[in-house]
Amino acid sequence: MPTKTSKSKASEGKPNALQKPLQPSEELAAVVGTSPLPRGEVVSKIWEYIRSHNLQNPENRREILADDKLTKVFGTDKVTMLEAASYCPPVYEVTSNSVG
Repeated sequence: MPTKTSKSKASEGKPNALQKPLQPSEELAAVVGTSPLPRGEVVSKIWEYIRSHNLQNPENRREILADDKLTKVFGTDKVTMLEAASYCPPVYEVTSNSVG
């Protein structure tokens, strides 16, 4: 009797919504680069940018004091860590150049 081999969705090679590379908007591209990236990589690159430019509030490390580039992305000059991650999806451009 043949046995069934279960395949998970991850093993099928199809990226889920969080793994799908999308084209960053012009404002976001100024921070993370112009190539299509999945959401997780965008968040990582934003954090790289924040750390390399010393944009965390020294009195409250959970708060980000945005510079000009991040203010265009976030729409405000001050956000918390969790708020920063939530700004990523709306600043993507949905274009025919998006991979997937």
